[in-house]
Amino acid sequence: MAEHIVKILLTEYVTPDVKRFVVEKPEGYAFIPGQATDVSINMEGLKEHKRPFTFTSLNDWSYLEFTIKMYREHKGVTRELEQLQVGDELIIREPWGAIAYRGPGVFLAGGAGITPFIAILRQLFTDNNIAGNMLIFSTQTSKDVIYGNELVAMLGGNFFNVLTRENVIGFYDKRIDENYLKETIRNFSQNFYVCGPPDFVTDLTKFLGGLGASSENIIFEK
Repeated sequence: MAEHIVKILLTEYVTPDVKRFVVEKPEGYAFIPGQATDVSINMEGLKEHKRPFTFTSLNDWSYLEFTIKMYREHKGVTRELEQLQVGDELIIREPWGAIAYRGPGVFLAGGAGITPFIAILRQLFTDNNIAGNMLIFSTQTSKDVIYGNELVAMLGGNFFNVLTRENVIGFYDKRIDENYLKETIRNFSQNFYVCGPPDFVTDLTKFLGGLGASSENIIFEK
């Protein structure tokens, strides 16, 4: 698989433990919104430690963007990524991924699982095709909402933010369970896009199936 060495152009925090990386885009490099690539750090001892990260930029932008949750308690790639500065280098590979947009539906994201949906929603908004889509985004607290203002601007009243560890005015203080889905969603014959921790994906696909959603209409990374 081809490898590309790209320099970091910008880093900034978007939440206390999520960081945005803007990097060079190799000439001719192309991807579909929702796809990811395997990333490693171009330093001795770290080059072979690959981790998958989703593009949150759009394909026609002049740079690539990744929005990555930092797992500081783990001795892994994200802890090393957090220390990187402008001018440091990453190694990226070819794009891959199974979360592709198939038409209007409900996006269900848990925590950093929002990242495959960001590029999809940005592309739909840019193309004036975002109507008919809904996003339900579960985070622990209001501080953990990634790109919250942008999501509100794109989706308006079709953006629902569910908090699991905080009760804040304007947010929903509960978990996404079968009852919540039944209260919030009227049509279970539409598409459902699910991404988040493994337990989140397992539970949501089970709940959706129990409410009548077809397995063919539930899209998630396998």
